[in-house]
Amino acid sequence: MTISTGDTLPDATLVRMGESGPEAVDLGATLKGRKVVIFAVPGAFTPTCHSAHVPSFIRTKDEFTAKGVDEIICISVNDPFVMKAWGEATGATAAGISMLSDASTTFTDAIGMAFDAPPAGLIKRSKRYAMLVEDGVVMQFMPEESTGTCEISGGESLLAAL
Repeated sequence: MTISTGDTLPDATLVRMGESGPEAVDLGATLKGRKVVIFAVPGAFTPTCHSAHVPSFIRTKDEFTAKGVDEIICISVNDPFVMKAWGEATGATAAGISMLSDASTTFTDAIGMAFDAPPAGLIKRSKRYAMLVEDGVVMQFMPEESTGTCEISGGESLLAAL
């Protein structure tokens, strides 16, 4: 079943690169008592993700902060080493966007957002979406109808929906 507005996100452990290597991130603890934007992409360095989705949240970061958003998190099924390199390459890390790995797809599976696209070499990936989460509850959920587009789930679209 796909997650929807009003649902509580499941407990999940994601991974980020810390100063000493990969670090576990307890998503529940990260969301507790906070207003957080989460957006997910099919893959780091893939065309739409790299040139449209991440840049849309870099452009809108200050506006989200002005609306009381405590953190913006980008999730991909890529490993944390790739997520670190991608965050640096796009400027997302410098902009303060948290780049988290769901390499095992545990979270992506739990919210019903996994897909496969073998012709493109994408196996067990996340569909593209954006959501606003308050204290672990999905307040706004904006999934894309096509994984190759970034219209519904871009930073500007989510910002306009708030």
